[in-house]
Amino acid sequence: MTEPQIVVGILSGKEIQFSFPDEFISSDGMAISGIQQAVYRKGKIYWQEKEYDELSFIPRQNTSSFFELQDVTIGINFHWERKEVQRFKGELKIIVEDDKLTAINIISIEDYLTSVISSEMSATASLELLKAHAVISRSWLLNKLRVVNKLRVENGELRVTMQPDNAAHSPLSTLHSQLIKWYDHEAHKNFDVCADDHCQRYQGITRASTPQAVEAVSATRGEVLMYEGKICDARFSKCCGGAFEEFQNCWENVRHPYLIGQRDSQTENKLPDLTVEVEADKWIRTSPVAFCNTQDKEILSQVLNNYDQETADFYRWKVSYSQEELSELIHKRSGIGFGKIIDLIPVERGTSGRLVRLKIVGTLRTLTIGKELEIRRTLSTSHLYSSAFVVDKEYKEEEEQEIPSRFILTGAGWGHGVGLCQIGAAVMGEQGYKYEEILSHYYPNSTIERQYK
Repeated sequence: MTEPQIVVGILSGKEIQFSFPDEFISSDGMAISGIQQAVYRKGKIYWQEKEYDELSFIPRQNTSSFFELQDVTIGINFHWERKEVQRFKGELKIIVEDDKLTAINIISIEDYLTSVISSEMSATASLELLKAHAVISRSWLLNKLRVVNKLRVENGELRVTMQPDNAAHSPLSTLHSQLIKWYDHEAHKNFDVCADDHCQRYQGITRASTPQAVEAVSATRGEVLMYEGKICDARFSKCCGGAFEEFQNCWENVRHPYLIGQRDSQTENKLPDLTVEVEADKWIRTSPVAFCNTQDKEILSQVLNNYDQETADFYRWKVSYSQEELSELIHKRSGIGFGKIIDLIPVERGTSGRLVRLKIVGTLRTLTIGKELEIRRTLSTSHLYSSAFVVDKEYKEEEEQEIPSRFILTGAGWGHGVGLCQIGAAVMGEQGYKYEEILSHYYPNSTIERQYK
């Protein structure tokens, strides 16, 4: 296998503003530099008073050349969402998609990975953490290309055949007053992955890649996690909250033996059965020993970029809603009128204590929702930190006792908790663990193999 290229969707809009500090060559052979603008008009791309179905720009042989894109949105639908100018190496391609323009970056996988591990976490992170992240990011990507897009080899080179992903937004089930959905990474028609957290956070060369980030990708070049001859679907999240979640509790009902529930610790191996409500309640309300249970700002700064550090609480957190806030929020986010909210009742929990199904009891209707991301989306204006939470209710003496006046959610972790815990892995790196040991901890039963040189 030779090193493949990856096609990344960066942004979409009726207009796209971009610039070339150095000369690029357009698809019609023009040498271009400076500030540019492409506009969507009647199903075509308009650029420099010409009409195109597709437009591309390739750098001259100078590999240090880059292009800039204006108004790239990062953290889409998350609490840190914002726009910024971003820089990218490789080829820029502009296409027409859904009555607007989409800017696409075509780049080698290894260059892509250098950016991803710098974008997902600070490039100042420990070398072992960066190596571990390079391997799992490469594994996730090649797994996605092979399984979802049916990667095939043509003439000794990798090519991608796009296929619809039936599991991207699973059919919802409303059987017996349930609404159960899961959201996997979307199958994109015209590119392999998007540039935001919904796939892997990719920001080109916008943020500096230190020599350590480059070394981490180079040292692990072509390495992926394998299980029984197949590349692992190597998921990861910010903070597991002390215990790993299992794949099938967040996405489709497929069990992966390398994504199993266990404790995020090498010293405390015993994990309570957090699928049992009383055990989950005790676990979430306390602060058990775990790699990711840290307040060390130097370690956290390795994993949390500046916009992520706006979130101070992640291992254990609290969110409080008044009755009015919660009932309006659930109505807005679900599109379902529950009336006043009477209760939020855990129905099913996973191995980390994360809720897989939650019953919402209202004065107008009762409905059980799931899986974890649907619960997080329903109970927050963006995404609740995780679905590992317990609920306390407050009542006003002068009002009806069956209608709570306030709901307090006490929770654990940040993200789905499946696979590598980024904060836990950062702590392991600082404690001297090698990247192979970090990967063995978070993906038990897997092995590391090199796919290309």
